[in-house]
Amino acid sequence: MHGDRRSGLSLLALLYGCAAVMCAAGALWPMASRTPVVLLSALAAVGGIGSAALWHLRDRAPMGVVHAALALLSLLTAVLAWRSVTAVGVVGLGPVLVALGVLAGHVMPPVPARLQVAGAVAVVTLGAVAAEPGGFVSSWLAAVGTTAVLTEAQIRQSGALRLAAGTDPLTGVANRRAWEAESARLLAHAERTGEPLTVAVLDLDGFKAVNDTAGHSAGDALLRSLAAQWGAELRRSDLLGRLGGDEFVLCLPDTDSARCAELLQRLRAASSAPWSAGTATVRPGEDLAAALVRADVALYREKSARRSGRRTSVD
Repeated sequence: MHGDRRSGLSLLALLYGCAAVMCAAGALWPMASRTPVVLLSALAAVGGIGSAALWHLRDRAPMGVVHAALALLSLLTAVLAWRSVTAVGVVGLGPVLVALGVLAGHVMPPVPARLQVAGAVAVVTLGAVAAEPGGFVSSWLAAVGTTAVLTEAQIRQSGALRLAAGTDPLTGVANRRAWEAESARLLAHAERTGEPLTVAVLDLDGFKAVNDTAGHSAGDALLRSLAAQWGAELRRSDLLGRLGGDEFVLCLPDTDSARCAELLQRLRAASSAPWSAGTATVRPGEDLAAALVRADVALYREKSARRSGRRTSVD
């Protein structure tokens, strides 16, 4: 789950609002006689307008707005550093860099976040170097180092939280929420490219008997084992998820019904326990929920056929 757009825009609105308040305070109560009051007043207005706009657009603006707003804030901070008349004024912008880094690490994937922060550090440092006052190098380096460390910590913490939120704790595959979100993205891609996409619902045969006779720990071990066996046979682009209990689901991009049948044969050969499957290749204009309903119907047919000693074809 890369790029939390709503969270990013909401936090950016808050950051722009805080920057506007700080600039307004600096304009109203200058720290020195040569403080750029006009610039601070203009930046306060830009920050206030930006904050209101980002908050208003938080539910519908694309993720690119987050990148653009962070880049703009970096540029405005560089201008403020350049026009600072005291070393304290330059060093005082360090917390802005830290806030930019933490926010980028929270809402962006690792590589874009690092690039965004590296660009911010570079442009604001250029502004600081071009400023009239000097004697702040050691303090500025400390601010840059703090930004780098806290950004990396936020990237790792956010990654761990996203992984935990989207992973089934028993089997390690995607949980229902994460599977549906990623499958919807894969379906949108398939609709744009015209590639086939197939979903498959997998349900273990006789799983209740395993729990009743060998205990729930044996049932859990069987689920973990099957998930690992299936995962070893799947492509990197295939998405395996657990809907709950002994029911799993597959999203197979660039896969039609014939290729899906071949894959299921490989999965059965690698499996340590029997299971049934129902599949559905997404039809033009069909959404994910409708395809899953058809796959469930096909699963029910296969289970009925297994109980009666017959086999059904793949849908």
